[in-house]
This record gives sequence, C-alpha cells and structure tokens, in this order.
Amino acid sequence: MKTQAFGEMFRGPGPRRWFLGAGLSVLLWAWPTWNLVWSVDEPLVWKLAASASLVAFFLAYAFLPMFGWRRSARTGLATAGILLALDALVILFLGREALWTWPFLACAIAMTVLPPRVDFALIVFLAAVSLTVELSDGNPEQAFFQPALILSLGLMMTSFARLIRQTVELRAAQTGLADAAVAAERSRVARDMHDILGHSLTVIAVKAELAGRMLEAPSGADRAAKEIAEVQDLARGALADVRATVAGYRGVNVLAELAVARTALESAGIDAELPATSEEVPAGRRELFGWVLREGVTNVVRHSGAGRCRVRLSSSTVLVEDDGVGPGLGDGMGSGLAGIRERVEAAGGTLSIGSSELGGFRLAVQV
Repeated sequence: MKTQAFGEMFRGPGPRRWFLGAGLSVLLWAWPTWNLVWSVDEPLVWKLAASASLVAFFLAYAFLPMFGWRRSARTGLATAGILLALDALVILFLGREALWTWPFLACAIAMTVLPPRVDFALIVFLAAVSLTVELSDGNPEQAFFQPALILSLGLMMTSFARLIRQTVELRAAQTGLADAAVAAERSRVARDMHDILGHSLTVIAVKAELAGRMLEAPSGADRAAKEIAEVQDLARGALADVRATVAGYRGVNVLAELAVARTALESAGIDAELPATSEEVPAGRRELFGWVLREGVTNVVRHSGAGRCRVRLSSSTVLVEDDGVGPGLGDGMGSGLAGIRERVEAAGGTLSIGSSELGGFRLAVQV
C-alpha cells in the first residue's frame, strides 16, 4: 500500500513536470548552497546542522507538492505548513541570507492544493516581508529584485498549477461523458433489441405453432406452407432490423421512421394516426417504405400547415396524407419527391401525389 501511494505521486502531467523542474533547480543550486554553508566560520556541528536543514527543505520542496497534488485542501495546508517550518529552520541557521530560498518556497506553495486565494496570500506575504527586510538594510537599488522574483515565479506557478488541474478535471469529465455515452448507447441497443425482437419473435412463435397444428390436419398442408413462408419473411425482417440497429444505421428503416415520425409530428403539434407495427411490410421493402415515410412526414411538418396526419402501411403500399393546405396548382415535384419516385420506380412500383380524403396532401406508393 505504501508503494502504491508513493507511486501515485508521479502520476499525471503536473506532478511529473514539477518533479523534473524541481529536481533540476535543486541540482543547479546545490553547489551555491553548499558553498554558502561551508564558507562561514562556524563550528562543524553548526555546519552539519545547517546542511541538514537545507537538505530537508529541498527534499520537502521537491516531493511534498506532488504528494498533495490529488488530495484535499487540508493536506495542502499541512504541506504548506511543513515547508514554512523547514524554511524557518534554515533561516534560524543562516539568518537573512536564507531569504534566497523564498522563490523556491513560493513555487512550492503555488503547486500545493490550498483553499482559494490562500496560495496568493502566502506568496504576497513572502514578497512583502522580503521587501521590508531588503529596505531595512539600506539598499533600495536591490530591494525590489527579490520580492519581484518571488511574486513573478509564485504567481506564474499558481496559474500553471491551476491550468494543469483544470486540464485534468476536463479530461476526467470527458472520460465520464464518454462512459455515459457508451452506457446510453448500450441502453438504446438493448431497448431497440427488445422492441424489434419482442413482437417479431412472438409472432414467429405463434405462426410456427399454428403451422405445426396445420400439418397435423388432413388438408392443412397449403395453409401450413403459407404460415411457414410468413415466418421466414418475419425472421428475415427481424434479422435486417437487428443488423441495422447494431450498425447504428436506422435512418432508412420503416420501423425506425415510424418512431421518428411520431416524435416529429407530436413536436409540431400535429395529431398522428400511425400504425402500431410494421411487421406486415416485407423485409425487402422496409428500406424503401422508410424513405417514403421520411419524405412524406417531413413535407407534412414543413409545408402542410396541417393539424392531422395519417399513415397507412400494408405489405405493398404506404400512404401519407394530411388535412393541410394540399397541393397548389403550380406545385411541382421537389427534389425529395423526385428522389423517392426514382427509388420507387427502381423497385418496380408507382408513386402518386394529389389531394387526400382529409382535405390536404396525399403521398401514396404502390409496389
């Protein structure tokens, strides 16, 4: 468990980049730090203690911000407190000379997860104290360099850390949305499978049972053969619907178009009279009838101004009519109806348009 927790410190772009940058900066400052401690005229014990305090501070600077990267603000406050305490220990040994460690401290605080504006307040506080100390030494020409360095590095790293966290949150949200989309698609496929196969398999079972009883009758062979033929057609239709559903291509299937037509007409405030099922439509004609139904309902919604729409389906016909304005005297056949006529004629059928019994427009296809 400890190894796993330690490994989590190095996961994600923020912790890895911080560790690389912090490690590089520590290496660059290792020799000046060592020279600062061991060049003063102090006892060996003092030098060893001062060196230990610097090593402890830089280890905390390199590792603690990563340790608190994915944790709560309480952990961030504890991390910032440890960093401040270790830096105070360095100041205890080196005095004001240790203020050069404050840009490191500001960067570490910026990368730590803290409550809103706490990191900003701490960085500004470090810069203000540094400015006060520098001005008190009577060197105003150099007084603003250290505070400016603390502010610029600290605020820059604060923005960098927040950008990385937002990126991580965005990726997590995208992953969640992708998972939700997958779950929704699975639910849709399961629902469609139930809707498509439930009724079809029930009818197939009933017709197969009926055919079996017919075969037992002395003169039921012809009727049984007819029932078996219908069972075969129903099975082919169900298989075609399953393939269309799995492929995600339901746009040219009469069963799917019935569901879309119901939604479209209801959304447009048009009373819909639609067949409850399309099982009687042969499998080979379901795509064509789907195109006809799509074009007819689209025209009703867009152009008819109707309050009522009626759809009729049979094994060889599809009818879409409404009680709208009806066909005008100068109306020609648009590109949509022209495309439907080409499809119908290619299938060996006929298309007719005119006035409906409801008083509006009528689109009928006979195959």
